[in-house]
Amino acid sequence: MFNQTGSRINGVGLGLKRELIPQIQAAYGDNIIANLNFVEIAPENWIEIGGKAAKQLDWFAKRYPIVCHGLCLSLGGLAPLDTNFLNQVKQFLQQYQIPLYTEHLSYSTDGYKGQQGYLYDLLPIPFTEEAVHYVAKRIRQTQDILGQRIAIENASFYVQAPISSMDELTFIKAVLIEADCLLHLDINNIYVNSVNFGHVLSDGLKADPIKIAQEFLRGIPGERIVYAHMAGHYQQAPDLLIDTHGADVIDPVWALLEEAYQLFGAFPTCLERDNNIPPLSVLMREVNKIADFQQLAKT
Repeated sequence: MFNQTGSRINGVGLGLKRELIPQIQAAYGDNIIANLNFVEIAPENWIEIGGKAAKQLDWFAKRYPIVCHGLCLSLGGLAPLDTNFLNQVKQFLQQYQIPLYTEHLSYSTDGYKGQQGYLYDLLPIPFTEEAVHYVAKRIRQTQDILGQRIAIENASFYVQAPISSMDELTFIKAVLIEADCLLHLDINNIYVNSVNFGHVLSDGLKADPIKIAQEFLRGIPGERIVYAHMAGHYQQAPDLLIDTHGADVIDPVWALLEEAYQLFGAFPTCLERDNNIPPLSVLMREVNKIADFQQLAKT
C-alpha cells in the first residue's frame, strides 16, 4: 500500500530559487507573502547538500510544506532507472517530511550501450502503445522504490515523433491508468503545445489554440490532479512558443487556469519562474492572482 501524497499542500506555491531565499526569509510573517502556502524544489539541487544551503532548507522545512519536482529521472529514457538516485530521493523525502515527488513525462538520457548520458533537455516520448507500457512500468518501479505514488507532469515539446499513433491526451491518460500514478498538471504547457501543434483545418489554417487547449483541459482526469504549474513562456514565432519560465503568465493561460478551477476545483498551484527572476514583491503579484482565482472558485 502506497502512502497517500499531496494531502498536506494547499493554496499557492512558489518555486524556491536561491535568489528568493533571503527575500522570503526577510518577509516571513509579513502580509506581503500571506498567500504563499508551500514551496517547490528540485531534489537534484538539494540532496546531500551542506553548509549554508542545508541550513536554509531546514529553515523552510520548519515553516512551509515542501514538494519535490524532479528533473533527471528520465522516465522515458532507454537506460535503466537510477535506483541509487531514487533511494537518495526516498531518504530525502523522509528526512524533510516532503509529501510529494513529481517528474516530467519525458526523457532526458540517451542510454547509449547501456550507459546513461544526460541530454540536458526534456524530450518528448513517442505517443505509442509500446511507450505507454514502457513508461508505466518505469513509473511503477519508481513508486515501489519510494513507497508512494508519484505524479507525472504533462510536458511541453517542439517536435512530434513520426511513429506516434495516438494524441498527447490519450497517451497521458493511458499512462496514468496503467501506472496508477497521479497528475502534475502544467497549465502553460497545455497552451504552448496547443499553439505549436494546433489542429490544421481543411483550409490549411490552424484552429484557435485557446479552443484546442480548452478541449485538452476538459479531457483531463481531474481526480488525479495533485497540483498544477503556472508559468510564462517566450514567443519565438507566431506558431512557436518556448516554455522558458522566464516571463509573466499571459492572459490565455490565466483563462485556462480559471477554467481548470471551474472544472476540477481549486487545486494547489505553484508559480514557476526560473529565468529573469524579478524581486519577490513582483512575483507575489502573480501568486496573489492565483490565490484570487482559487477564492473565486470556492464561492
